[in-house]
Amino acid sequence: MPRAERRITRDDLIANEDYALIRQTKRAENVARKARRQLSVGPHVTVLFECWDSMWLQIQDMLFIEKGGATQIEDELRAYNPMVPNGRELTVTLLFEIEDPQQRHKILSSLGGVEDHIYLQVGERRIKAMPEGDVERTNEAGKTSAVHFLHFPFSDGNIAAFRDLKTPVVFAIDHANYGHMARLPDDMRKELANDFA
Repeated sequence: MPRAERRITRDDLIANEDYALIRQTKRAENVARKARRQLSVGPHVTVLFECWDSMWLQIQDMLFIEKGGATQIEDELRAYNPMVPNGRELTVTLLFEIEDPQQRHKILSSLGGVEDHIYLQVGERRIKAMPEGDVERTNEAGKTSAVHFLHFPFSDGNIAAFRDLKTPVVFAIDHANYGHMARLPDDMRKELANDFA
């Protein structure tokens, strides 16, 4: 299992019938993991810091639900491996969670380019989010997606500052129509420090 290589391979995956036996346990583990890696930013945004285990579960679940067999595996690996932190970054799935469809459309339509207004503030250091390059997240009409996949690349100095709990760390969105920040609690930072090599 190449966790140290920060990627998931075919050898890490198990057959659907074997996964069925442990799926409930793995999903419960994921709920507990999410509680340590999830952050609310303002009234509508949930941020989930991803890791090897969360991406492994996502791939296994997709294979289990869609039952695409061996031909599906490469597509899933290609889709989810980029979100496994590479040892010098944090990776995030950011969700705009708005239940009412009309309100959701209105808010997302006002947030074009929001992916360019997201950063981590680590003390005096600002680490700008880099959107995953799979698709454009803001359409031509200026409406943003409800889901964003982001990378935060860290230098050695940034990693050291992040690990120093005396240094405040804040997740920030400074879009004109959605300006919110949330401080990362110490327990979350200790958990996320495991994502660095």
